[in-house]
Amino acid sequence: MKHVTLIATGGTIASAQDKTGGAVCAGLTGETLLSSLHSPLDGIAVSVENFEAAGSYALDLETIHRLCRRIDDVLADDAVEGVVVTHGTDTMEESAFLAWLLVQSDKPVVFTGAQRHAGQPDTDGPRNIHDALCAAASTDLIGVGAVILFEGDIHGARYVTKAHTARVDTFRSVGKGKLGEVDHGVVHLYARPAQQRLALDTPALDPDVELIALGLGTTPRLMALAAEAGATGIVLSAFGRGNAPKGFADETARLVARGLPVVVASRCHDGRTRAVYGSDSGGVTLVENGALLAGDLSAVKARLLLSVLVGKGLSKGGLAVAFELYS
Repeated sequence: MKHVTLIATGGTIASAQDKTGGAVCAGLTGETLLSSLHSPLDGIAVSVENFEAAGSYALDLETIHRLCRRIDDVLADDAVEGVVVTHGTDTMEESAFLAWLLVQSDKPVVFTGAQRHAGQPDTDGPRNIHDALCAAASTDLIGVGAVILFEGDIHGARYVTKAHTARVDTFRSVGKGKLGEVDHGVVHLYARPAQQRLALDTPALDPDVELIALGLGTTPRLMALAAEAGATGIVLSAFGRGNAPKGFADETARLVARGLPVVVASRCHDGRTRAVYGSDSGGVTLVENGALLAGDLSAVKARLLLSVLVGKGLSKGGLAVAFELYS
């Protein structure tokens, strides 16, 4: 008999519509979710922990840092094969990525949830939980790092993103593909990450790293305002290979000189940043003025990595090395 722990954190999977037929709110316990399964769990015993009941849009970095620590505490028990985390879909990719970065154990960590709340007759929650528990009990996922299990598909936390606001097959690993799938309780892993996962440890996640999205003709005033308001780092969701409108390179130089790291990610869904274009705020000029490139990390995940690294107290040189390693 294998033993998996289910950690419930709320989200749509743990939500139902209020009695007035209005808002949908989280509140169902992990025990209730487990009792909703339609199929038996052959050879798997499940224990339940109720961590926090909230929509994932309401979570913060300190909460997820505590969650990652709790996952490690649970997995330290030799009797536990893996962990399943039920979580809202809005920020699931971010929490799973933090677990990929921070959880020290190599045992399986599987995030899952639902797009249709528990009060709907066709809710996708019970099947997702069942598949996630099967995945967490599988030795095939040892050493892979945190994954997301949704609609039968297993996606690595490094690349997965929520791609549709409402469909039940919302999660995609754009340009990379899924790692495997669960079919009637049987785990089929087709690929493993090419690079070995190197877990990080930090006393805290810095909540003051800001994410700024760029558009045609936007100005760098938000960078300056963020810095004046106490930001400890800036991540730009920039164009193409990592380019920005006029003025961003100059503002980057000013902030870097003040000790604030600036990281440039691409708003494209696939591909890597690279300093190719010069003149004003092209990637070459941004890098010359002190910006770091995010590689193929999305902007939201680059922000999380920078929050971890700033929380660790890394210097400018240490940040550059870490971004080379993790992006």
